[in-house]
Amino acid sequence: MAEVRGERGLGLRERKKRRTRATLIDAAVGLCEQQGFDGTTVDQIAAIADVSPRTFSRYFATKDAIALALIDEVLDIAADELRRQPLDIGHFEALRRSYVELALKSKRAPAGALSSDRLLQIVRITFSSATLRQAAVEFRASVVDVVMAERLGTTVDDRRVRLIAAMWGAFLMTALADLAGDVTSAARITVDDVVAAFEATYTEFAGEIAGVGQPA
Repeated sequence: MAEVRGERGLGLRERKKRRTRATLIDAAVGLCEQQGFDGTTVDQIAAIADVSPRTFSRYFATKDAIALALIDEVLDIAADELRRQPLDIGHFEALRRSYVELALKSKRAPAGALSSDRLLQIVRITFSSATLRQAAVEFRASVVDVVMAERLGTTVDDRRVRLIAAMWGAFLMTALADLAGDVTSAARITVDDVVAAFEATYTEFAGEIAGVGQPA
């Protein structure tokens, strides 16, 4: 089941709400793995979770919202890793280190944390839909952007934050695109494969941005 954090000390009503939300997310993951994001409906998710579509709408306004909740699982951890990066390194290098560490930690994640299986599921589901891929890179002031703004000493509405977010989102989609065909159809892809594709693309990316402003 999707992670239900910080339940200790919560009232029964709140615990039930969190568990229902987690059940809906897990139901969506299972269905999207089988038939793709675009082929999955709210009614199907609700049925698997044994709730009504009306109950689903209390937790997620749309099907896209539940998919973005999956992506936010990754972004929350990426933001935590970004906070740990030293301020004397470049912002893209800080992001690189954060995402690599996130991926590697998923291989040894304790129960309830983001596992490598869940991480790969999120990648597969994201690449099952062009609409979802676009939604994943659209700027929405995620927690990662908040931390980046802190690094820059500004706020998330600063154009520099939006520019970094746009470039990083495009980088991530490019890094994973070569794996997309295999990831959506085979379980043999591992986190190490994802990290290798990520690092290879980053090397090219870093080389290109290093030349920005240099004469042709």
